[in-house]
Amino acid sequence: MPKRRQLREAVIQFLYFWEINKLPMSEMDHSLETIWEAFELPIDDREFCKQLIIGTLQNLDKIDKIIDERLENWDRSRLHKVDLTILRLAIYEFYNRPDIPPVVTMNEAIDLAKSFSNEESGKFINGILDKIAPTLGRSLREPVK
Repeated sequence: MPKRRQLREAVIQFLYFWEINKLPMSEMDHSLETIWEAFELPIDDREFCKQLIIGTLQNLDKIDKIIDERLENWDRSRLHKVDLTILRLAIYEFYNRPDIPPVVTMNEAIDLAKSFSNEESGKFINGILDKIAPTLGRSLREPVK
């Protein structure tokens, strides 16, 4: 399994925990220490995870608006929390991590959905991300350097 896949798995689990427990940002440092220990993350990998976690949480309103705009005849509150968490991370990466090609983000999100949710979730997430990807204004296969 690619290293970044494992790191995203840790990030998804953290963001899911955060969503379920609605912890205040003031508890972030303690919560991050817990994930570092639970996943035995080396110091070198922690920064990547922290950037994804903090960035996603700091941009939730903007990310949720993007999700809401793409849901057809559906309400975000009805989404399975795991699927919502995966979508949030992917959308954060789309808009804030030009070093990660969007197609990589999409593939990772679909695979995470299949691992943490189900096959149908993978298709649903793919559908939402397919609606967003063309609006990014950059190559879907190449990172921005």
